[in-house]
Amino acid sequence: MTTRPAIAFITLGCPKNEVDTDRMRAAVLSSAYTLADEPENADVVVVNTCSFIRDATEESVSTVLEVATDWLPEREGRLIVVAGCMPARYGDELSQAMPEVAAFLPVAEESELLSVLERITGVSAAGVQGALAPSRTASGPSAYLQISDGCHRACAYCTIPAIRGPYVSRTIAEIVAEAAELVALGARELVLVGQDTTAYGRDLDSGDVLADVVRAVAAVPGADWIRLMYVQPDGVTDELLRAIAENPNVVRYLDIPLQHAARPVLRAMRRSGDAASFLTLIERIRATLPDVVLRTTLIAGFPGETSADVKETQRFLEAARFDFAGVFVYSPEDGTTAAVMPDQIPLRTRRARAQRLRDTADAIGFERAAERVDSIIDVLIEGMDEDEGVIIGRWRGQAPEIDGVVLLDSGRPGEIVSARVVDSLGYDLEGEVIGS
Repeated sequence: MTTRPAIAFITLGCPKNEVDTDRMRAAVLSSAYTLADEPENADVVVVNTCSFIRDATEESVSTVLEVATDWLPEREGRLIVVAGCMPARYGDELSQAMPEVAAFLPVAEESELLSVLERITGVSAAGVQGALAPSRTASGPSAYLQISDGCHRACAYCTIPAIRGPYVSRTIAEIVAEAAELVALGARELVLVGQDTTAYGRDLDSGDVLADVVRAVAAVPGADWIRLMYVQPDGVTDELLRAIAENPNVVRYLDIPLQHAARPVLRAMRRSGDAASFLTLIERIRATLPDVVLRTTLIAGFPGETSADVKETQRFLEAARFDFAGVFVYSPEDGTTAAVMPDQIPLRTRRARAQRLRDTADAIGFERAAERVDSIIDVLIEGMDEDEGVIIGRWRGQAPEIDGVVLLDSGRPGEIVSARVVDSLGYDLEGEVIGS
């Protein structure tokens, strides 16, 4: 091992994992170790895993085994650390299944990364001790800002409470300080994330709620776009909508994971609401924010779901007209209530139902995108596709990584430009910069 081991990170899963990795990167930067941009230049690779559903676990396992097979033997002394959700969920089972791994670091122990690296490399971390500071390393025009972790809900299908623990809100002071730091690093868009952002403050004595967070972050100089993700339907209050409406730098975009529209399925999931109440909610949102862009997620094939339930959800999608809707095949996860429910649905049927809903959602989403042709939009430029020779950005109605992009004819990364939409390509838009 060199005197200054180089550490590289591979991150899988959701934006919360991206934030966790970034904090671990910040810890490495504060230590005697160095950061490597690519695994081939590293002495230690930290794989931050996802284990929310079976497919995510399989991807995590596959990635770790690929690193162990292809990267580890290339140079003597290389080491692998597996961090995140998979060690949190499976614990000691992994050490037996993956003897090639030098250390496992569950989510709750990621603040101990430097101590783990000291132990496995034998190289001092220059005395850096204690919990990870909220310092970030994220650079670029967009950054995730985590306002909470864990979850207080008990949805029948979900493993998150077991992986990440009970709901914990960060203080507004901590959130604002990190927001300012991210802006200083070059971020112009801050994406607020948590397992359930609308539950913010439920564990605090301050009385602060998500609307207070929105107003506080909106006041940070240089935070040009602020975006809300993981907004549960029962937490969309009039106060929250007013906070969005009153602050022009809070984008008119809400990600509301509904999961289904049929009441019997929602109750089996241990969730509230139904198609009628969701439509009322959407009407209330659009009345306050007429230009709002809405995203949702749905689960198809939950135990006991009937063809009539699927048809009801399909009719709901047609009435709601979401701009974006992600549809996932139900996955029976070990340790969840749903995994042992009767009336489990065959995988083939689950997939067919998901595709049916996905086709409906896509048809509507493509129409919504096409309706924006000839409109003027502000676009945050993220980079360039060198193969295609086009500039890539996003407008306010597109969240990072999941909602498509805007293809432009000019611009530099980090700029926010005005563009006329000249065409739509599915969820993607093609635009011409005005005044270029």
